[in-house]
Amino acid sequence: MTIDKGHRFGIDFDDAFPQGLVMVGEVSPDNEYQSREDRSAGRPTRQRIDEVTGKRQWKVRVTDPAETKAKRASFEITFLADVQPVPTTSEVLPGMRPVELEGLTAEPRVAGQGEFKYQSYAFCATGFKAAASKPARSSQQEQTAKAA
Repeated sequence: MTIDKGHRFGIDFDDAFPQGLVMVGEVSPDNEYQSREDRSAGRPTRQRIDEVTGKRQWKVRVTDPAETKAKRASFEITFLADVQPVPTTSEVLPGMRPVELEGLTAEPRVAGQGEFKYQSYAFCATGFKAAASKPARSSQQEQTAKAA
């Protein structure tokens, strides 16, 4: 059995990121490289299109709080969507918000250089999961609320 290079494996968000992710900054278009000559000629920047799905690519920087190695804790997630995905959670600090992703896929990659190579993954998602509702009250909290 062979698996083609570039194959994306579907993965559950909770399995990939047990402590969740923190989004740093905003979602932005993933644009193709534009040379100095293209900019001086006034050519418009073109957003990348995913070869597999045909959808536009968007990118966002995230941090994985479960990662123990600082160099690997922050990375980019690529969104594949026709319109720009909008996070469903509010900021906990300026420019930082906890997020959950839907339609998550992982593509194995080799990272590092020389003898310091290691297994890494390129993650893609289709959007953000809806914000979780507030946790249910415990029966003791409900009794206290009724007594008041």
